[in-house]
Amino acid sequence: MSTYNAIKYDFAPPAGTFGDMIFISEQTASASSSISFTGIDSTYRTYYFKFIDIHPATDNVNLTFNGSSDGGSNYNVTKTTTLFSAFHSEADDNNGVTYAGSLDTAQGTGHQVITWQVGNDNDHPINGELFLFNPSSTTFVKHFMSRVSATTYHNYERDAFMAGYFNTTSAVDAVQFKMSSGNIDDGIIQLYGIA
Repeated sequence: MSTYNAIKYDFAPPAGTFGDMIFISEQTASASSSISFTGIDSTYRTYYFKFIDIHPATDNVNLTFNGSSDGGSNYNVTKTTTLFSAFHSEADDNNGVTYAGSLDTAQGTGHQVITWQVGNDNDHPINGELFLFNPSSTTFVKHFMSRVSATTYHNYERDAFMAGYFNTTSAVDAVQFKMSSGNIDDGIIQLYGIA
């Protein structure tokens, strides 16, 4: 009969080496046509973008993003994506979950929708997050995913989920955010690295 001896592992990795979220930079929109983050490199395996009270100048627009493989000269990386959302009307007369197939991208190079039909009322902000995984790899494609809460122009609360991948083995070294029409009137986007 064998006896199992438990081994106690007392290991805590040094700070900054595993799982820590490190603040990199922050940009505040002020009637901005776009917000771009350059200098994304191999320092971190995961980059995390945080959207705080993003407010569009134009009614009924989409928050979009794209990647660059040339330091931000062009934002046109080929991507494949999928989107779905949960929604609930302010009037409490409609709710559900829906697949947003018309907003999917299949090997496209244009800006990808993160959330859609956002209103420009002062009580219609966009808040959420986007993860970009291993963007400096020159071997594998780069996956990303987002979750965003926003109020639509027709007064629905939408919890939008988007995921996909940049279909390139070149490093993705810059990311841009913009509205499908008009400016980003106000709001903050923060960038973190996850060790």
